[in-house]
Formats: sequence, structure tokens, C-alpha cells
Amino acid sequence: MAYKVDSDFFLAIPRPDKDAARLFQLIDMDRVSFRKFLPWVDAIKSYKNEEDFLAKVNINFGKGISLNLVIWYQQEIVGMISFNHLNKLDDSADIGYWLGKNYRRRGLMTKAVKGICNIGFSEYALNRIVIRAAIDNVDSNAVAKKEGFTHEGILRKGEKLLDGYHDENIYSLLQDEWRRMNARET
Repeated sequence: MAYKVDSDFFLAIPRPDKDAARLFQLIDMDRVSFRKFLPWVDAIKSYKNEEDFLAKVNINFGKGISLNLVIWYQQEIVGMISFNHLNKLDDSADIGYWLGKNYRRRGLMTKAVKGICNIGFSEYALNRIVIRAAIDNVDSNAVAKKEGFTHEGILRKGEKLLDGYHDENIYSLLQDEWRRMNARET
């Protein structure tokens, strides 16, 4: 599966044997800054760890548990975005994402979030998509706001990071809000 966002930007199901090396390289190049908000990077110590992770998320995709997508920009892998948990009972999902350090602050994650929301609302018939971001994760909070997500509140000490518990902002976008936003764009 590949989802074209625009002429030089698309999201695709990971190919563990082909994509793991580049994804590991992006993680390894910026391990220190990733660790602040993504403690899972410590578990990715080698190309093989990343390849195993990608194989696992593809199994979960097949089971309908999650959807992990590689972000491609100008024919190069630049990061990942995912529905970490697809909740079929509530028709909801929560988004996780990261970009390599050389690709941040260029509007790429905003495009990726828009793309995965389009997939979620149109192909998965989701009613609600959530972004949870540590209060001090300025970039993640900015992405949620820029894409029109509503700030619902703060989950006190809702996220355990390497330096302890952090309060989290909870943002959501509902299908009817997404439809209205898309109607304005056309």
C-alpha cells in the first residue's frame, strides 16, 4: 500500500528488508534528541532490531491492530508515522510519528499527519483520531494545532519518558471536522 500525498511525498507500508537500513540510519544519527520524547529508540541498537520491528508492525497491520507507514519525501525515506492502536470498538486511533533531524521544521510532518488522517477517515471509517504530545514537546504540539486538532485537555503525568513522568496534551480530530476542513479546501 502506498498513499500519495502530493507529487514528491507519499506514505507506504514498510518493507523490512529494504527500509530498515535507512530508518536505522535516521534513528542512529539523532539518537540523543529522539530519546527525550521517544524512549523506544534505546531498543533499536542495530539494523536488525529495526528490521524485526518493521516485520512485527506489518504483522500487526495484517491483524488490523495498527498501521505503520514509512514517510517518503523526494524519493527518500525521512521518517515514520503510524496509527499505534486502531480501536475498532470506538472507531478511533492514536497517531505516533518521527522525522529524521534534517527533515524537521519543513512542513513534512504536517503533510504526513494530513495523509494518515485522510487514510483513517476515508479508508478505515474512523470517527476520531488522537495525538498525545508531552507538554514540552513543542514540535509535536505545533503539528496537532496546525492540522486543526482540538486540544481536549491535559493528561497529568500521562507519559513516562526516560527522565520521569510528563504531562501530556490530548488533541483530537473528528470525522465530521475533517469533512468540513476538506470541503473548505476544495
